[in-house]
Amino acid sequence: TGPGTNTYVLGHKRFTVLDPGPANPAHIERILELTGGAIDQVVVTHTHQDHSPGTVALKARTGCRVYGQPAPAGAAQDPTFAPDEEPVHGDVIKTDAGSLKVLHTPGHASNHLCFLLLEQELLFSGDHVMQGSTVVINPPDGDMKAYLESLYDLLDEPVRYIAPAHGFLMGHPEAVIDFLITHRLAREHKVARVLKSLGSTGLKELTAEAYDDVPAAIHGVAARSALAHLLKLEADGRAAREGEAWHATSHT
Repeated sequence: TGPGTNTYVLGHKRFTVLDPGPANPAHIERILELTGGAIDQVVVTHTHQDHSPGTVALKARTGCRVYGQPAPAGAAQDPTFAPDEEPVHGDVIKTDAGSLKVLHTPGHASNHLCFLLLEQELLFSGDHVMQGSTVVINPPDGDMKAYLESLYDLLDEPVRYIAPAHGFLMGHPEAVIDFLITHRLAREHKVARVLKSLGSTGLKELTAEAYDDVPAAIHGVAARSALAHLLKLEADGRAAREGEAWHATSHT
């Protein structure tokens, strides 16, 4: 995905592997080489195919304990992921590198977790915050309202640096998160404005207008984000649908 999925190895003598990535034999061997096989734990941010499938091989080779939330029922995610522990928001996982605080951050995926290394104020953000690109919010498992609320929640955490699953380490976390919130709300305003001007409209027509600043070739992908915005507007009482048609409500 993009430049690839970052796998993080935490520890000094005993190791915790965060997001082992896809079931890529060469990558798994590299993780085992770096750690000498001394892996106590694997922690996974979510069960998309580029994040969790490598867990099975590491578990088989090292007997490590696996932390994360299983794939949601009916979602086209990693069915092989079988955690020993299913941590919830606020739990703390002890590692050789320090304490990992678990933060439930739904939005990109309903089972998405971020992990905050408390002593270093370093947030492993998975796909919740990426460097260099915005995150795909693909309903029904992706949820724009939950995504924005999860971003706001991160601003309450003591974070100095963000280590994303895609891209490079980021400083100035408040600015990074503020940009993401502003970007999403700006698009939401545009979707709401277009919806009001078009009256009753289908998703394809709305996407063409609300995403006229992106190439038409990726309007198929943009339509998934447009739907996520419409569902948020619906939850906020600002949009409604009848069959395949959407329209603004008087709240808009």
